[in-house]
Amino acid sequence: MKRFLAIDIGASSGRHIVGWVENGQWKTDEVYRFPNGVRERGGHLTWDVDTLLDHVKKGIALAKERYPHIDSLSVDTWGVDYVLLNGDATVYPVYAYRDHRTEAVIPKVHERMAFSELYRRTGIQFQPFNTIYQLYADKEAGRLDRATEFLMIPEYLLYRLTGVKSHEYTNATTTGMVNAVTGEYDPQIVAALGLPKRLFHPLERPGTPIGAYEGIRVCLCATHDTGSAVEGIPMDGNAPYISSGTWSLLGLKTEKPITDAASERANWSNEGGTGYNRYQKNIMGMWLPNRLRAELCPDKPWSEITAEAEASAFGETVDANADVFLAPDSMRAAFDAALTEKPQTAGDYFRCAYRSLALSYRQAIEELERNTQKTYDKLYIVGGGAKNAFLNRLTEEAAGKHVIALPIEATALGNLKAQIVGGDVPGTPQKED
Repeated sequence: MKRFLAIDIGASSGRHIVGWVENGQWKTDEVYRFPNGVRERGGHLTWDVDTLLDHVKKGIALAKERYPHIDSLSVDTWGVDYVLLNGDATVYPVYAYRDHRTEAVIPKVHERMAFSELYRRTGIQFQPFNTIYQLYADKEAGRLDRATEFLMIPEYLLYRLTGVKSHEYTNATTTGMVNAVTGEYDPQIVAALGLPKRLFHPLERPGTPIGAYEGIRVCLCATHDTGSAVEGIPMDGNAPYISSGTWSLLGLKTEKPITDAASERANWSNEGGTGYNRYQKNIMGMWLPNRLRAELCPDKPWSEITAEAEASAFGETVDANADVFLAPDSMRAAFDAALTEKPQTAGDYFRCAYRSLALSYRQAIEELERNTQKTYDKLYIVGGGAKNAFLNRLTEEAAGKHVIALPIEATALGNLKAQIVGGDVPGTPQKED
């Protein structure tokens, strides 16, 4: 029986999941879980990629103890962020996307190429942390002068395992620099921004073997975790989805990118999928309740938090996607400033957060249906947020869709599925009993 190892790392935690196909269905076993998070250093938000790599290797060792023969492994993480290399040496620090260093350079990027032209070429929504702005900030800081390569976070971890530098397509689309037609880095964007051509390489697709680590074949999955999550949804036909984690990614599989003016105005993105386009939108997501919990009641179980939110009668909502919620010093203070009535209890804050998210989902679905000129009666939700029955109910009521919540490791399942190079193992991810 062939066994595969998915290493799925999010902004707050990572996990190693061994998977195999049994009687036509995927079975999984989580063998290791570890914490992750941004660190403040020198006034900037950064990632500790050395500790991440240590956890990756530790989890592989534990997986091999439990399952001595593992056929292949792959790594996925969040998108946008990257590591600069000078030869084989890491260029520190490795900045996190919530750092504010891009704010000053965004107008300079748009002076060199207007956002409307960037969108026409890439179909990628504007976010202040998009890789394109981070790289330009590195250029202005002189960091690119000594960089021979940049690797997205998962490709960097794979490189440290195998010694092979790879550049995976789905994750590269999150940079805002991949042409929506060619599926490769756009040379005119690179030239307009004056970025070193040596940094940009041909892109490889999910399923490509790249090397080995301790006798285990290493290959590319959709290394952007949302790309893997969408691939892992056991969907009946095609319907909107929400990959609900720190961010909520709400979208739809489409045959081709949609880069028209209406999509640009509504700030929709077109990211790479495994044989399809993901027309989707970033919504602030579980970041809101997660940061409220860290501030208001860090030791309280989520079950109690959601029960208090349900019992609350607080009626106001906020714009869940407002910039003030991106990286506030105090999430509670950010909510207080955005509301006319101050919440009195923790339950009030959480009810406000959940209702605000549900309303933002409704707005996004209305835009989606308007822009694609199609309507849908189902909405699939996967990821950590799928476990929140209260939020699922609010979403169903707000959006008027039948919510199918699948509290499965969809990202890991999509990662595992991509490792079946050549389709030599049957089956598609299914919800386990």
